[in-house]
Amino acid sequence: MAVVASAPGKVLMTGGYLILERPNAGLVLSTNARFYAIVKPLYEKIKTDSWSWAWADVKLTSPQMERETMYKLSLMNLLLQCVSSSDSRNPFVEYALQYAIAAAHATFDKNKKEDLQKLLLLGLDITILGCNEFYSYRNQIEARGLPLTPESLACLPPFSSITFNAEELEGQENCKPEVAKTGLGSSAAMTTAVVASLLHYLGVVNLRETERTEELDIVHIIAQTAHCIAQGKVGSGFDVSSAVYGSQHYIRFSPDVLSSAQDAVQGMSIENVIGNVLKANWDHERTKFSLPPLMTLLLGEPGVGGSSTPSMVGAVKRWQKADPQNSVETWKTLSEANSALELNFNILSKLAENNYDAYASAVNNCSKLTSEKWTDGAIEPNQIEVVKALLGARDAMLSIRCNMRKMGEAAGIPIEPESQTRLLDTTMNTEGVLLAGVPGAGGFDAVFAVTLGDSSNNVIKVWSSLNVLALLVREDPRGVCLESNDPRAAEITTAVSKINIE
Repeated sequence: MAVVASAPGKVLMTGGYLILERPNAGLVLSTNARFYAIVKPLYEKIKTDSWSWAWADVKLTSPQMERETMYKLSLMNLLLQCVSSSDSRNPFVEYALQYAIAAAHATFDKNKKEDLQKLLLLGLDITILGCNEFYSYRNQIEARGLPLTPESLACLPPFSSITFNAEELEGQENCKPEVAKTGLGSSAAMTTAVVASLLHYLGVVNLRETERTEELDIVHIIAQTAHCIAQGKVGSGFDVSSAVYGSQHYIRFSPDVLSSAQDAVQGMSIENVIGNVLKANWDHERTKFSLPPLMTLLLGEPGVGGSSTPSMVGAVKRWQKADPQNSVETWKTLSEANSALELNFNILSKLAENNYDAYASAVNNCSKLTSEKWTDGAIEPNQIEVVKALLGARDAMLSIRCNMRKMGEAAGIPIEPESQTRLLDTTMNTEGVLLAGVPGAGGFDAVFAVTLGDSSNNVIKVWSSLNVLALLVREDPRGVCLESNDPRAAEITTAVSKINIE
């Protein structure tokens, strides 16, 4: 009866800051880094004592953090009572659980609600697992004396434990793990995976029929609501949207669709709250998008510390309020550059569709050269069109970077710090690199690059020489998926195979 669902992490390529306000759009790429949620019954039979009929037992396990949390779920009002240490609570999973069950209550008829009650009385056993790509293992690699390369990352066991800070751990029994993240949106992917697995397990949606958008729409609404309430604010939602639907052009929803969920503290039942949220006018816009053929997304971890997105967003908002004229002009120019990049990507996808041979020939030629030489190898009209669009995309990214730096300087925050500027300039001057930038809100987190043809190794070598760790992250345009088995099964199979060989 186990249900396994997964949802991807993201890279916001364009739309940083602008995406917070409608109708500004952003291009968000989903990745091969995925969060998994496994849901199954906790017991084989329903307990018969009278107390158990009012409560359902829930066990939440996070093997990578070596945590197990037990809850009691009230079947009357869907409130959760933690019966383990409060230090191990995960609000994203808690709201995902409550809201997924509330969605079942809000949509089921009387007979289905009776079946739901019986299913919940068996308890819920939930396990969450995040791919290694969500977390930084740079310290472990350096401690082992290994080179900062993707090959070193690939040597780590899947779903590796998240390390503890040894200094803090000494003398503290309940020390929280030091979690260094890579900025792929782990909370959104985790929340979406938990919501999707629960909704499928409870029979609210059928994830085997994801071509029916109404199934995914329910997952999206519940995941967005749980994620926003858990983080205490209504964000733009692009991370959850890409976790559900995959790579896309995205325009945010109006924040007031979640007003009933925000007002739930005033006494409205969770079932009614979610019923209202499901009926609300979700006016977000999304269009399928993915990188054109023969292009590869790379992510690099500079290892210079992360940045606080909320504080950076706050600084930009204060700047907008203090200097409306210049801020409006900067945002307009930035929006135009974002649109230009998307336009050139769409042109390239169309050129590949219409004449793939000419497209592939032009892209592969450019993959061996720095950008100033790209026009040299383009002879045929079709190839010239491809190179023109490649250079158009590159120029658009240079404009995006310029205006992001201008915005950061005006707001007094390091959106593209000098160290990142030097790294990105070096990256963009490497053979076969189309563009490079800081994703999302920028700062000192990971950088991204888009390479042409087989030129990815050029960037990996350059990054390694600059003490930048190239991650194993690539674009995967898929959104949430129903998996056939526990993702750790492959790990076990591989281990058994090694034993048999030896």
